Amino acid sequence: MATARAQRKPSRMSLSPNVARTSLNKPRSGRSRDGPFSAMNQTEARIRENTRPRSQAALKRSGQDDKEDKKKETPLYKALKMQTTLSPVTYGRRAAIKSKISNLTSFDHFPLLPAVRHSIFSQGLPGLADVSPTPIQRVAIPQLLDSNPKKQPTKVNPDDPQYEQYLLAAETGSGKTLAYLLPVLDAVKRAEVRDAEEEKILQEQKEKEREERLKNRTFELEPEEPPMIDSGRPRAIILVPTSELVTQVGTKVKSFAHTVKYRSGMISSTLTPRRIKNTLFHPDGIDVLVSTPHLLASIAKTNPYILSRVSHLVLDEADSLMDRSFLPTTTEIIDKVAPSLKKLIFCSATIPRSLDNQLRKRYPDVKRLTTPNLHAIPRRVQLGVVDIDKEPYRGNRPLACADVIWSIGKAGDSEDGQGHGPLKQFMGPNVKKILVFVNEREEADEVAQFLVSKGIDAVSLSRDSSSRKQEEILAEFTEVEQPPTAEEVSLAKKQTRAEKSIPFVSPEKKAEIDRRLPNTKVLVTTDIASRGIDTLAVKTVVLFHVPHTTVDFIHRLGRLGRMGKRGRGVVLVGKKDRKDVVREVREGMFRGQALI
Repeated sequence: MATARAQRKPSRMSLSPNVARTSLNKPRSGRSRDGPFSAMNQTEARIRENTRPRSQAALKRSGQDDKEDKKKETPLYKALKMQTTLSPVTYGRRAAIKSKISNLTSFDHFPLLPAVRHSIFSQGLPGLADVSPTPIQRVAIPQLLDSNPKKQPTKVNPDDPQYEQYLLAAETGSGKTLAYLLPVLDAVKRAEVRDAEEEKILQEQKEKEREERLKNRTFELEPEEPPMIDSGRPRAIILVPTSELVTQVGTKVKSFAHTVKYRSGMISSTLTPRRIKNTLFHPDGIDVLVSTPHLLASIAKTNPYILSRVSHLVLDEADSLMDRSFLPTTTEIIDKVAPSLKKLIFCSATIPRSLDNQLRKRYPDVKRLTTPNLHAIPRRVQLGVVDIDKEPYRGNRPLACADVIWSIGKAGDSEDGQGHGPLKQFMGPNVKKILVFVNEREEADEVAQFLVSKGIDAVSLSRDSSSRKQEEILAEFTEVEQPPTAEEVSLAKKQTRAEKSIPFVSPEKKAEIDRRLPNTKVLVTTDIASRGIDTLAVKTVVLFHVPHTTVDFIHRLGRLGRMGKRGRGVVLVGKKDRKDVVREVREGMFRGQALI
């Protein structure tokens, strides 16, 4: 009996023959319910015949997503989603616009006031013998003029905008400022004449009423009504995103005032409060105001009266003014000027999808005025590619940038190196001006300091720079050098004779002079100088980094080829850069196609 009991006792060191069964009583279907540790002792692995596909997130985490196969499987794939950043314009519409504007070859075809038309040649485009309107000017000026306006049906819904809306979109350097400025000035002068006539009629009516009251009330004194003043009540407002553009556009607006005779002003955060107050609230009034949205909105909070007479509102660089940072302030200003507003004009060199969606949502009736070459970089701009991974750079991007600038500075240029004809022997060649664009503003100072160490005259420009420094730097790269005067030639002769009279130059001094790149100025900057700045004096742009999107490509390379001039761009490409992006842009530029 003791032996039988010992045999029936289960052993702790061996497994039961029934361990593989789900249940000792009867087999169960499905998952075992005997507890959390019920299915641990299995002798066979349960492997599904049809495996469940993994999610895309799991594939990305594991790194098993083959991007090259994805590119081949999806024919519509574009590098870095370049085409998705811009709103498309069909080539059929481009061809229709081209045929429509082919007959407009002179400013005389536009019904502008004589004073405004004459100011184009004297103030707008001085020094040019053959002046003809650009494509965007041929498209926009007839539509924006107040003469022969097309009667639009009155809005049934009172919440809908009661003013006309336009979108001006054209390639960089195509004269968009004149395209909206000429109709605005024409409207200001016509409104001035109408107001003078209405004021005269109103004054006559008041005089008659006053005389009648005086006859009835001979011995009563009547208080005089204070006259209406136009101080701080502009007729037209031009909004731009940066203080640099305020200065540039404001200078252009002020130049027209010499012949057209109107009052203009520009205000920005770089000016003192006293100067802003004197400009805006001048006793003689103001007709055209150029400002940034945030400054104007802050002034309008305490003085809402300044927006009570605005008939034309222009949003220059609308793709920036309608993005997330500016949109609340911009819409606030539009809502405040809506009661008196007649025309709202959006102006931009590109139409990103974000801007297109905003316009379709808020302003579905906007009239789009585009040019045939929208979103295209001019074919007169050549783009070169430098691979920094090859010899002798070995991935050193700053060294490759310095070598490119030295090559451009030392190379002879038929346009830059000729000086001023026979005066070249005294004045020397013109100074070559080069723009270097970086993606991060922290790198602007570092790259500029490296170029200076390599003997290159380089300065940096970013948001961290002071306002006065920004104005001084941009003035060097936006102003075109004028031919020398007789006094400058005589001074250059004296300097040349003085240099020849020096008998000896030390070897150290000579070596220091040889290590410097002469007649070349370089500006290292971020996107602060890529939008709207009229860099007519710049003929070379170096892209230190590959831009993120096509919009940045268009704006940065758009500093070249302005007003029909030639230019060249150089992009530095490394191991981590998307070379297919650069290849697409280069092929599109070669064909003259839009980057969309």
